[in-house]
Amino acid sequence: MTPIHEIDPSELRKRLMDGETPQMIDVREDEEVAQGMISGAKHIPLGQIPDRLDEIPKEGEVIMICRSGGRSMRACQFLQQHGIECTNMTGGMLRWNEEE
Repeated sequence: MTPIHEIDPSELRKRLMDGETPQMIDVREDEEVAQGMISGAKHIPLGQIPDRLDEIPKEGEVIMICRSGGRSMRACQFLQQHGIECTNMTGGMLRWNEEE
């Protein structure tokens, strides 16, 4: 199996500030997302990923986001098994918020 690509929050923030618009999917639960998410990210809770595969782009980079990086890594592993390349944001929203 191919290793999962990773991006740290500061690199993603820099890319967004530079005007890039990567596809981002936040796999946290509703109550977590209610506390805030990265602008432009799409919300698909981890448990719904298998049923909502058609909503995930098959081409280009897809960055998966969660609270600390664990669930988004599992989402990446699942998606990779279905032929979808994705990137895990290391440290998740905890690190994103620390670096603000």
